[in-house]
Amino acid sequence: MNFRFVALWVEDGEDSFTLTACLEKQADYILLRCFVPGEIAEAPSFTPYFPAADRMERHATDLFGIRFPDHPDPRRWTRHQAWSERQFPLRKNFPVSGTPLPLTPPDHNYPFIGAQGNGVYEIPVGPVHAGTIEPGHFRFLAVGETVLNLEEHLGYVHKGIEKIAEGRDPQGLARLAGRVSGDATVAHAWAACMAMENAAGITVPARAVFLRAIFAERERIANHLGDIGGICNDVGFAFANYQFSRLREIWQRDNYAWFGHRFLMDAVVPGGVAKNIDEKIVDAMRSALLRLRGELDELRPILENNGSLQDRLVTAGYLSQELAQAFACVGYMARASGVDYDVRRDAPYPPYDAFPTKAVCSADGDVAARLHVRYEDIYAALDLLERLLASLPRQREILAAWHVPPAGAEGIGILESWRGELLCHVRFGENNRIARYYPRDPSVLNWPSLEKLIHNNIVPDFPLCNKSVNASYSGQDL
Repeated sequence: MNFRFVALWVEDGEDSFTLTACLEKQADYILLRCFVPGEIAEAPSFTPYFPAADRMERHATDLFGIRFPDHPDPRRWTRHQAWSERQFPLRKNFPVSGTPLPLTPPDHNYPFIGAQGNGVYEIPVGPVHAGTIEPGHFRFLAVGETVLNLEEHLGYVHKGIEKIAEGRDPQGLARLAGRVSGDATVAHAWAACMAMENAAGITVPARAVFLRAIFAERERIANHLGDIGGICNDVGFAFANYQFSRLREIWQRDNYAWFGHRFLMDAVVPGGVAKNIDEKIVDAMRSALLRLRGELDELRPILENNGSLQDRLVTAGYLSQELAQAFACVGYMARASGVDYDVRRDAPYPPYDAFPTKAVCSADGDVAARLHVRYEDIYAALDLLERLLASLPRQREILAAWHVPPAGAEGIGILESWRGELLCHVRFGENNRIARYYPRDPSVLNWPSLEKLIHNNIVPDFPLCNKSVNASYSGQDL
């Protein structure tokens, strides 16, 4: 069939559940929908055919109580110990405040896969880590320093995003979406607004569409700069970490000076954008693009000609094209393993439909390839920013009037965030209020690849491999 699994979400009706799966083939997206009686709450599993469906179905089981009898892994996923096994927080009859215990019991009995044999031992890492990163548990099986198996246990930063979205107005949902994963605030807010605008039949002003793309490309560049520095830092190349952290800091200070927020939070709003730019900012941005390009040109040979750095990156964390396709990886994770897909180019949305986008690809599949794809992606984003600024519509309108959609209206938003393809589904209820919001962050599809690419690497290379994936805990946990 050659379909790629994209997302799965559930909606709770009065006496039934609606299950929707999204698949993609040759840049065409198809929705498959079925209705499950509430007293049955059971459906066939996609996972035996699409491994990428695994965690999304387990999420649906934990939060809606939908059973998938033929699912190969019945272990809980999002459910920790905050609610009992008979409580399903995303059902309509579950209060948004929940029924919290005075003290949530420790989640120490998750049934990780075990192994026996001479020299095989387990290494638990997390969920609390020695750094300012979010929590997640990683359980290694190793012989000596060689990793035989890795299992992830996530969900520690589950925030109830889908639940607390219910009843919000469009502006409130856009603000919430921008906080699903803070480093992708533009992408999540844009996807949510795109879905709401599709549901409401809103046409966004041309200038606002261009500004959204400018925000998104600036977000892309900032995060890639940080990731390149972080990868270098994890092998002890402090000079590169300092330089790329410096460039990211300058970039984000410019964001604050021009748009009022370092991460561009709340810049994208329903119907358009909240921030406009004048010719003075356009000229300043062009100058900043030239400066950054010059610095990247100077730093690149320092990385490529550093033998110690390349010895650590080349062949580390290898992910084959076959595995990347089987687990439906997206973004730099897919393209570094030879899976050439970019929503901006292959399923373009305004304004990218008017600007051919270069999708950087590599067949090497290792950490070095993922760094290379990020580096080239920055150059491609710089080119895009130059073209967007040169073609910025002269009309000053940046916000369309909002039309209240009828109850039941729904929309989909699909775009290319800096991590890869991001999908959002929104359904409206009565009086312009949100009845259902589901964001599928790219990290949901990319996290499982870490379990595969770490095989036969040494345990000390896990931080390096993990950073090269840099999936979002918050975006996955919702």
